[in-house]
Amino acid sequence: MSSSQRSVLDGLKRGLRRRCPNCGEGRLFAGYLKVDPTCARCGHDNSRYRADDGPAYVTVLLAGHLLVAPMLVFPVIWEADPMLVAPLAMAGVGAVTLAGLAFIKGGWIGLMWANGSDRTQQ
Repeated sequence: MSSSQRSVLDGLKRGLRRRCPNCGEGRLFAGYLKVDPTCARCGHDNSRYRADDGPAYVTVLLAGHLLVAPMLVFPVIWEADPMLVAPLAMAGVGAVTLAGLAFIKGGWIGLMWANGSDRTQQ
């Protein structure tokens, strides 16, 4: 696919589905977060996309704003025993973070593909 045909929406949708950003058919990950170096369907080199810490920052930002901030509004959080609230809150935030991380990393790689980040590294 040429760079003129790459759209941000296509890259983001394919990445969020954890599919190859180039064809949208092959798997993007070989494991939980390990990027499959080559797409089995189209042969695209997915190892060029260095997501590094970006997806983790976005995941923590979303989990904090969508879970922690609203949770602080409820009086039960302030009135309950902290020895009960802290582990339950940490378990919930941890579960949501781990569940969303692979999808956000896929979307991040899809955005990198759409913006042509693979052409800058050779």
